[in-house]
Amino acid sequence: MKVPVPEVIPSADQLGRVHFVGIGGAGLSGIARVMLARGIPVSGSDAVDSPTLAALRALGARVSLGHDAANVDGVDTLVVSVAVRDDNPEVAEARGRGLVVLPRSAAVASVMVGRRAIAVAGTHGKTTTTSLLTVALQAAGADPSYAVGGDLAQTGTNAAEGSSDLFVVEADESDGAFLVYRPHAAVVTNVEADHLDQWGSEEAYRAGFTEFVGRIEPGGFLVCCADDAGAAALVEVASDRGLAAYAVGEAGTADVRCLDLEFAGETSAFTVVDGGVDLGRVTLKIPGRHYVLDALAALTVGLRLGYEFDDLRRGLEGFTGTRRRMERKGDAGGVRVYDSYAHHPAEIAGDLQAARSVAGEGRLIVVFQPHLVSRTRLLGAEMGVALGAADEVVVLDIYLAREEADPAVTGALVADAVPLPRECVGYVPDLVSAPADAVARARPGDLVLTLGAGTVTELGPRILDLLAARDG
Repeated sequence: MKVPVPEVIPSADQLGRVHFVGIGGAGLSGIARVMLARGIPVSGSDAVDSPTLAALRALGARVSLGHDAANVDGVDTLVVSVAVRDDNPEVAEARGRGLVVLPRSAAVASVMVGRRAIAVAGTHGKTTTTSLLTVALQAAGADPSYAVGGDLAQTGTNAAEGSSDLFVVEADESDGAFLVYRPHAAVVTNVEADHLDQWGSEEAYRAGFTEFVGRIEPGGFLVCCADDAGAAALVEVASDRGLAAYAVGEAGTADVRCLDLEFAGETSAFTVVDGGVDLGRVTLKIPGRHYVLDALAALTVGLRLGYEFDDLRRGLEGFTGTRRRMERKGDAGGVRVYDSYAHHPAEIAGDLQAARSVAGEGRLIVVFQPHLVSRTRLLGAEMGVALGAADEVVVLDIYLAREEADPAVTGALVADAVPLPRECVGYVPDLVSAPADAVARARPGDLVLTLGAGTVTELGPRILDLLAARDG
C-alpha cells in the first residue's frame, strides 16, 4: 500500500497511541520496539502469530491476530506496512475517523527526530553494514539507538533504544523510504539496478541515490565504496553539495583501504590503511570479500565520528552475524547447512564466494528461490549464471511476495541459465520436495546453502532432519 508522507513529520512522542498494521514484519516491529522503550503506547495487528509478536507483547504492546476495524479503537496514529493491501479494514476505519496514517518511512523518521541519524543505504549489504556499525559503536561506548532489517546475533533483536544521540538506521531504497530521512551521515555500499518495478528505470533508481546524498545534513558526511562505480560516483555529488565524502575499499583511489585480504574458513582478515597510515589488522568472524567492504565502511563511519580504531575493531571482531546473512543452521550426516538472504545476481555471487571458502574441500550445493516475478524477468538469466559458482544447484519457483504470478516467468528461467551440466541442476517448483532433492545431492564434507529472500529460509531445518535420518 502506498501511503503519502506528510510534509512535516512529527516526533514520535507527538503521535499519541500508535497502531501498526503488519507489526510482525522486520520494518514495523523495529519501530514498535523503539517506541515501546520510550513509553509510547503501541498496539498492532498481523495475520499470523510469531516469536516477534510474542516479544512485542512482552514489551507491553497490545497485539491482535487478524485485521479488524475494531483494532483501531483508542488509536491516534496508524503506521502501515508496504505489504498491507488497499482494502485493509483497519486502514479504511482509520481514514474514516480522520486519524493520522503514516507509511513505515515516516514512522522511522519520527523516532529519529532530534537524533544524529546515520543512514546505511545501497543495493546490497545494508543489513550487514548497519549491524556491523551498531556493534562497533557499542564497543566504542557510544550506545546508539538502531533499527536494522534483521536480528543481530549479539542482541537477538532488530532494534533498540540507546542512551546516546546517535541513531543507526538501515535506509531502504526499494520503495523510496530513504528519501524521507535527513541523516547526519550516510553510507552507500553499492548501486546496481534493482526494484525497477517500483522505480521504473535504472536511471530513476540511480537518481534516487543522488537525491539521498542531497538529504545529508549540512556539516555531515558520506561514506561510499570506491570499488563500486555507482557508489563511487556519489563522492562528486557529495562534494558539490559541500559535504565531506570518504571512499573506502581496495581501490587505490580509496581514502580508507583494506589491504592483504585473507579468507580462511569462516573468517576474513584485512589491514586498514587510512590516509596512508596503517591502523592495524581486523579479523572478522564472517566470510567473504563483500563483508570486508561492509566492515570497512562501518569502521570508517566510526572513525569519522571520532571513535578509536582499537575500540571499533573490538566490536567488528566480536560481531557474530545477522540472521539470514550466511547464518549457520547446523550440521548433520557430515554436511553443513547455511542460510542466506541473497536474491540479486551480485549478492548471489558474493555469498557463493564466501560459501566456497567455508566449504573448503567439500562441494557447494545451493538451493535457490528467486524473489519477485519482476526481478526474475529482468535478472533471472544473470541469477542463473551467478549460481554456476556452485557444484550443484536446486532452483525453486518464484516467491511472489507482493506480485501476481506470470506463467511465462518461473524459476525455470533461472535454472536453464545455470552453466553447469544438466545433471547438476534441478528445477523443483514444489517447496515441499526441494529438501529431499538437496539431500540426495549432498555427501559428507559438503555444504548446503539455502538462498533467497522468501520462504526458502524454512528449508534448512528440514534438510538437517533428512540428513540426520539418512545418517541414522
